[in-house]
Amino acid sequence: MTERKPLSDAVGRLRETVCLLHRELVRYDLVAWTAGNVSGRVPGEDLFVIKPSGVSYDELTPESIVVCDLDGELVEGELSPSSDTAAHAYVYRAMPHVGGVVHTHSTYASAWAARGEAIPCVLTAMADEFGGEIPVGPFALIGGDDIGKGVVATLENHRSPAVLMRNHGVFSVGRDARAAVKAAVMCEDVARTVHVARQLGEPLPIAQADIDSLYDRYQNVYGQRSPR
Repeated sequence: MTERKPLSDAVGRLRETVCLLHRELVRYDLVAWTAGNVSGRVPGEDLFVIKPSGVSYDELTPESIVVCDLDGELVEGELSPSSDTAAHAYVYRAMPHVGGVVHTHSTYASAWAARGEAIPCVLTAMADEFGGEIPVGPFALIGGDDIGKGVVATLENHRSPAVLMRNHGVFSVGRDARAAVKAAVMCEDVARTVHVARQLGEPLPIAQADIDSLYDRYQNVYGQRSPR
């Protein structure tokens, strides 16, 4: 019993964090009704926590967030896991460095996904966060792990932490759930801005060398760094 207590504590903290992060999806207008979800990997364990299926964001509590293994099977919780659980599980199995996965149907990013078009890197904010364009992944049906396979296959060849799944919406990943939510927020922000820019004319591309420089600065220099 004593060996399970640290795991229970870690799961409890992560449930609380992931529950709160769902509020950010609502705050930034990335979801409608009960669509969308956030998950987080339990550090050091083959487990992750995720939103239950069809539950209103207003009704989410840490206790309602469910725990699954990396096969997407329910381990702990009273409710059925998200319909996207198999996709999240596949990402965690295939990408060990990923600690958080987010799915949204945010308006502007999903409009690009509906057209099957990558968002070109024409903003410094895109170079910073995504290291280039935001790519498009293949069409896949909901319910199995085909979406997860498409996410992984697409992101393996990109620095981007977000992918536009064709005719569907956004999947984003991060070192933890908060980073994945940030990528989803930034994805919608730049999708909107680039759309507006196109109404005015053709956006100007950023040279690859400048994209690389901006990405390196943002990822390795920007912000507060822990003292060594």
